[in-house]
Amino acid sequence: MLLTYRALKRASLAKKLRITTPNGIDESSYVRVGGIDQWISIRGEDLSNPVILEIHGGPGASNLIFIPRTRAWERHFTIVRWDMRGAGRTFAAGGPAGQGEMTLDRVYQDALEVTEYVRERLGVARLLLVANSFGTVTGLRLARNHPELYSAYVGTDQNIIGGGRDTSSYEALLARLEKAGKKKELAKTVAMGPDRTAWSAHEWADHAKIVTTTDPLTYDTMKTVVIRSLWFSPFHTLRGLRTYLKGMSFSEQLGPQAMAIDERAEGTSFRLPFFIFQGDSDVLTPPEPAHRFYEQVTAPVKDFALIRNASHFAAFRHPEQFLELMLSTVRPVVTGQAAGR
Repeated sequence: MLLTYRALKRASLAKKLRITTPNGIDESSYVRVGGIDQWISIRGEDLSNPVILEIHGGPGASNLIFIPRTRAWERHFTIVRWDMRGAGRTFAAGGPAGQGEMTLDRVYQDALEVTEYVRERLGVARLLLVANSFGTVTGLRLARNHPELYSAYVGTDQNIIGGGRDTSSYEALLARLEKAGKKKELAKTVAMGPDRTAWSAHEWADHAKIVTTTDPLTYDTMKTVVIRSLWFSPFHTLRGLRTYLKGMSFSEQLGPQAMAIDERAEGTSFRLPFFIFQGDSDVLTPPEPAHRFYEQVTAPVKDFALIRNASHFAAFRHPEQFLELMLSTVRPVVTGQAAGR
């Protein structure tokens, strides 16, 4: 019964995802990027709309599973979703041995290649850069260094990494675990220590798991948004689901590489419009460090907003709130038109 229901649900979602508008686009394929085949999906109802390039999180967590939840976004934007090396269908194509160099520098170069591919394919000068969660590490670097390629930067579930100095979220986790009487998780977290730059890939992943499973709102979001989206994804067979999860495990090696980054040292000056939309109750990437960073940012236009009743995965738990922010705040800036037009 469970598999029958899944099949019916997937078929229903696939029908809702069809794009039939005259100037729409729905294409996906492998593109040679960074020496390997990487999966790129391009969807939207009107090619005259701004083009979003998403930089997904995880690491290794393809955003393809969220297409049914974000279908309304495609009426206002053309959305490019790219499975990075180590993630989703890119991982499925080559397996662990076929992912090449798994470094943040390589991912950054891949992102630039994808940017050039999309600009040429769609004939647009600049893309709207939207990064979420772990993808914001690469997203900030792209936005700092290449304002000529991107019309604006939007970060959600924004990571602000302080070179290992900011231990506030670690201390908040300890307090939460102690209050909840989670002795096993508390002992494991204490053993890791507050210095994230010293964590192994396994410890980095363990920390994320402990945060996710011990915060009620985050855990509920994982079950009702992430796992549900994965299970009913029209784009993933049962084998595809297993490969998706294997890709995430494989990509954990990227996590510790980011922990020594100091975002302020890398720069708070951005020569493009800069936006952060953060879950108001996010414990994995809390809004407070993101807002402190935002306050130090200089940009032609900038804005910060909270997504209400949201933990991590804020844009996907409340896609309607995220879209409203995009339409009222971001789209007018990148199109030069007043909101509502």
